[in-house]
Amino acid sequence: MYQSILFDLDGTLTDPKEGITKCVQYALKHFNIEENDLNHLTCFIGPPLQHSFMTFYGLDETQAKVAVEKYRERFSTIGLFENGVYKGIKEMLEALRKQEKKLAVATSKPYIYAEKILENYHLKQYFEVIVGSELDGTRSNKAEVIQEVFKQLKLNEEDKHETIMVGDRKQDILGAKACHIHSIGVKFGYAEEGELELAGADYIVNNVMNLQEFLLHH
Repeated sequence: MYQSILFDLDGTLTDPKEGITKCVQYALKHFNIEENDLNHLTCFIGPPLQHSFMTFYGLDETQAKVAVEKYRERFSTIGLFENGVYKGIKEMLEALRKQEKKLAVATSKPYIYAEKILENYHLKQYFEVIVGSELDGTRSNKAEVIQEVFKQLKLNEEDKHETIMVGDRKQDILGAKACHIHSIGVKFGYAEEGELELAGADYIVNNVMNLQEFLLHH
């Protein structure tokens, strides 16, 4: 049975599409790049922002850092709350806590934003620890985030076989593998077709109900 469950935030607990894509759109305008179809920007949901600006729009490292600053200019006041909790998430977290599972958030999003989102949507109460990246970009790698969760939860090597990472993108799966813990990919987030399978997720579920059933009985 999995006793410690680590959750990604964006695309796993909440649907951040509107906020993230509009803030990316805002940042791109600074470079005179017009992207009118927000669906083209969902690739930014999950991976570290700086890497995404460089990968998807060819910005160099200096430009990407500026793009992240412009993104946060809007995100910190508006985009943060253009979000919503997936249906069934609160009920699932309540059921897991009744089973005395250790729950944590492991996100590449800066901690300062993750905490505010969890507070705003009344989810913070369910988690023993919340770990994110820093605003300067440190600890944005998912493996580093997971390692910090282990540290804060006071877990050791022997606890790894009872720990699982839940996420919707390949970064969650690869981070779990790097830390030698199991992973479960969720199809209701923003993974591309075949992404979770290719990354090597140990398990894959289609919806929140399936996720709850799995976590309560495995």
